[in-house]
Amino acid sequence: MNTIYTGEKDTRLYKNVLGETIAQILDHDPYAVYLDADLMNCISTAKLPGKTDRAIDCGIAEANMIGIACGLSAVGMHPIAHTFGPFASRRCFDQIFLSGGYAKNSVTVIGTDPGVTAAFNGGTHMPFEDMALYRTIPDAIIVDVTDVPMLVSFLQQFQSVSGVKYLRVGRKESYPVYPENYEFQIGKGAVIRTGNDAVIVASGIMVHEALQAADVLEASGIHVAVIDPVTVKPLDESLIRTWAEKAGVVVTAENHNRIGGLTSAVQAAVCGIPLRFGVVAVEDCFGEVGPQGYLQERFGLTADHIVREVRRVLEK
Repeated sequence: MNTIYTGEKDTRLYKNVLGETIAQILDHDPYAVYLDADLMNCISTAKLPGKTDRAIDCGIAEANMIGIACGLSAVGMHPIAHTFGPFASRRCFDQIFLSGGYAKNSVTVIGTDPGVTAAFNGGTHMPFEDMALYRTIPDAIIVDVTDVPMLVSFLQQFQSVSGVKYLRVGRKESYPVYPENYEFQIGKGAVIRTGNDAVIVASGIMVHEALQAADVLEASGIHVAVIDPVTVKPLDESLIRTWAEKAGVVVTAENHNRIGGLTSAVQAAVCGIPLRFGVVAVEDCFGEVGPQGYLQERFGLTADHIVREVRRVLEK
């Protein structure tokens, strides 16, 4: 693909893009309804209830919010529900699993501040396990958002896609990777960079780190491919297997526990292929308080960690 990645930050903040896109969806789709769990100020949607009766603050009652969203779906509405990632997964999991997935209702769930992007909200608000939970819901769709075009595209697409859809996304800055008109597809990954020595499969904030790592590795004569799965579920297994067979070395990079998320999905996809495998992810532990930069160092989620892991695996 023709990436626009330069390593420079986008001037747009995710929280503002979320607010603008949700407002546009409500304007254009009379069946759209937006629900939030007392966090409208966090994604620039606080003024929506004054403009439409299809923007509802459900208070700090996330399980109830998902129950309402699924009930609205059952009568033909197109609900979007937002809260912080841990509450969009752990706290309301039974409701999204049964009232959403099992009952075949359709709801888009936005979980903001995933993993270390929770920063000063601390360990209680730092979901390292949200993708693992959603992966267990049959037919659920999971997107670990890489940049603004991906966020806008899937938020709009999901209004006409049935079932449970989970968008995990930060609220602050991102690094542009995709052109504004890029055609994202469910279940279709993207090869952002090519190389034959190793393949890095990265999602969310780790795509930027993987591309930075690829530059460092190339300077030392190691040429790596970088793949963004786009949807962690359904995973583009064919794409990943093709590149895994070509390189023989795969390293995953995710802002999530190494158990149950992207790493587990990729490992299942490449099972049976003779290769060497490395992981850059949160080890089996809880989060903590701190600025994002510190937390990425603390949990080993930087370009430098990816460089070291690629070199370690290549030296095996």
